[in-house]
Amino acid sequence: MEKLIEVGQPAPDFTLTAPDGRAVRLSEYRGRKNVVLFFYPKDETLGCTVEACTFRDSYQEFSDAGAEVIGISADDAGSHQRFAQHHRLPMLLLSDGDGQVRRLYGVSRGLFPGRVTFLIDKAGIVRHVTDSRLRFRRHVHESLARLRQLGG
Repeated sequence: MEKLIEVGQPAPDFTLTAPDGRAVRLSEYRGRKNVVLFFYPKDETLGCTVEACTFRDSYQEFSDAGAEVIGISADDAGSHQRFAQHHRLPMLLLSDGDGQVRRLYGVSRGLFPGRVTFLIDKAGIVRHVTDSRLRFRRHVHESLARLRQLGG
């Protein structure tokens, strides 16, 4: 297993496809926005739905604090689109079907895929990591508190 990216390290760049078919590259946000990047196991499962809906409910606060929220799982674009529509999720959900980005960040895949959130500053440096498979809301609350400490 890869080692989890830690606070103070540069966030690995990647390009993944959004549900609308466009390519999204992490480095496009560098110098413009902080990024809250959350890896989750699967669309429409209980824990992932709680986590995603908690991000949804705080989305405006993240946006007001200068951050883009991006979720990544192995689900395909169609699944992401249905999940987002069903729960009115405003954040970007990206497909990492082969697990390449998950491996880059050191997030476990296996039988119980990891649930890890990275707060990445405008310079592309990881400023906070939340790693908890069962405390779904913690990812949102910790990330928002740390984002506010970073300032705009």
